[in-house]
Order: sequence, then C-alpha cells, then structure tokens
Amino acid sequence: MDHITPQQETHGRFLEDFTVGQTFKHWPGRTVTESDNINFSLMTMNRHPMHCDAAFAAKSEFGKPLVNSGLTLAIVLGMTVDDISLNAIANLGWKDITLTAPVFPGDTIYARSEVLAVRPSKTRPTQGIVTTRTEGLKADGTVFMTFDRSSLIPTRASAVRS
Repeated sequence: MDHITPQQETHGRFLEDFTVGQTFKHWPGRTVTESDNINFSLMTMNRHPMHCDAAFAAKSEFGKPLVNSGLTLAIVLGMTVDDISLNAIANLGWKDITLTAPVFPGDTIYARSEVLAVRPSKTRPTQGIVTTRTEGLKADGTVFMTFDRSSLIPTRASAVRS
C-alpha cells in the first residue's frame, strides 16, 4: 500500500468544485443544550438574563430562556465548514445576518446552503471568491437564521503539491 502524505491527500472543495445554484444540506445537526447556552454566554461576557436566568426568562414573552444568537450563528457556521470552507484561505465577510425565530435549549438545529456566486479573484490568480447563503433550521423546519458569506477558496491546481 502506498503511503499518502498530507500534501497529496485532499479534502473539501476547491474553487472549480462550486457552481451557482448548488445546494448543500449540512449534516449532522446539533442539539443545543442549556449548558452550551450558559457556558457560551458567560465565556463571551453576554450577561443578558434571557440566556442564563430561567426565572427572568419565565416572565418574558417566550416563557423560557433563549439560546444566545451568537452561539447559534457559531454552530450553523461550523456546520458549513466541511462542505463550503474546509479549504478556504479566509472568510472575507458575512452580511445580511437575520434572526427570524427563537431557538431554545433542547432544540436541534440543522443548516443548508446555496452557492450564490463563484468568481476568480481579481488580485490572486490561483484563488477565487465563493458566496453562499446559509439557513439555520430547527428540526421542525422553521428557519431561524439566514446569512450570506464570502470565502476565499484556492483552485485545485494551486493546492496540489508534489
């Protein structure tokens, strides 16, 4: 059996692997726990009581704690990496992040993405920009988040090294 070095083995997609309209259903999903929510909120110094004070949250219109939206964004973004940005050189930006439904501890969330644009870089001839729109969905199909992201992706030829 031949030995494969890390430079010879490739994972993820390269610029030419993306086409406009291509869609990805990212898997697996993730059940967000109360512990995830509290730990993330405290770690990021978000002390809003809707995330960590059940008595306070019980008096709100939701009747229970909400999952910190920074956490749901991080999880949904993470779900997309294998399909979209495993080979990315950099994330170039996120825009139009919308939060359209609440997420609660115990909810299982999923993500899907669509490729909106693919183009060569104007300044980096061996790379290009892939723009995607990602939706975060709860297990019941409710879309709770959307965002657009641009990633700098290398061409396959530039990534292959002997």
